[in-house]
Amino acid sequence: MSQEQIKYKIISAKLVGSNVVNFRLEDETLLKIFVDLTRVGVAIDRKSPDGSPMYNININTRVEVVPKDKTYYAPSPPVPTQSTIDKKGDRAYTS
Repeated sequence: MSQEQIKYKIISAKLVGSNVVNFRLEDETLLKIFVDLTRVGVAIDRKSPDGSPMYNININTRVEVVPKDKTYYAPSPPVPTQSTIDKKGDRAYTS
């Protein structure tokens, strides 16, 4: 069963205002939602039933959670071993 295809023309979009919506949760956590348009198209040979243009819009969203105390955990970076430090030093003085 084939699905009907609608042809769209890619159009540009300009951000008006901020692309971030902030919510303060009951436990005082800040929730930030970022929205970015990745592609916007307007139908070339088709209109909505009311005569308005038909758009095809692709978006990217990103959610950032900032806890009340603004702390978080991340893995610690690897600690270089003595043999690694010696090898780096040897290379620095070779010609």
